[in-house]
Amino acid sequence: SDMVQQEVLVRKIAAVETLGSASVICSDKTGTLTEGKMTMVGMYAAGNTYEVTGKGFDPEVGGVMRQDGTDGRGDMGVKSNLLTAILCCNTTLSKEKDEAGVMKWTPKGNSSEAPIVVAARKVGLSENIAGDYPRVLEVPFSSSRKMMLTVSKVGGTHLCEGGMPLPPGTNYLAVCKGAPNYIIDLCCEQLKADGSVDKLSDDDKTNILKIVDGYSARALRVLAIAARPMSKLPYDESNDDITTDQKFE
Repeated sequence: SDMVQQEVLVRKIAAVETLGSASVICSDKTGTLTEGKMTMVGMYAAGNTYEVTGKGFDPEVGGVMRQDGTDGRGDMGVKSNLLTAILCCNTTLSKEKDEAGVMKWTPKGNSSEAPIVVAARKVGLSENIAGDYPRVLEVPFSSSRKMMLTVSKVGGTHLCEGGMPLPPGTNYLAVCKGAPNYIIDLCCEQLKADGSVDKLSDDDKTNILKIVDGYSARALRVLAIAARPMSKLPYDESNDDITTDQKFE
């Protein structure tokens, strides 16, 4: 047969019959299917688009590049975006020995958060940086809300060294992470490249959603991050009768 001439070895003829009836074949580009690894490859922050290089969970390989090919790891938008994302994650990254005794970077937690943690380490955010921002509230992801929310304590004039400025009197930072269309619909302001905050118009939302569609067209999974500085919590911490849903509202 033609397959014999092509030196194709078949152990089970049923497998060939199944493959022959397939109408769609999904190929693996980044290791998601074959290795169970998701890698961040792109980012939109403070009005700029970036490429995130490197593969797998090793934060010592790759970086964050601007569209012109220059290093963007120190940009305010990049650091602010990744730090706020870290504050809304429960995944950690550390080096551990595998079965062969080789030290490898291994994430522990949600597989969709692992790329965020890896990218954050690539821009110089320390392993334990989330500990500098004590978490006071967590509203887990739900299928109805399509997002996760955390509130952390912050202080100072900037979120971090090289990060976005914080309004005077800021004591807390609320962060949402989830489906872009849900997150963007709830936003009314946007962070600019110079650190200023501007109104987010309907046209701006449309343009951002076009960028999201561009990522989706490349078969990429897209998450949106939104943050809101607050001087105080919008509920009474001492009131144990307040439900999680009420805190979220």
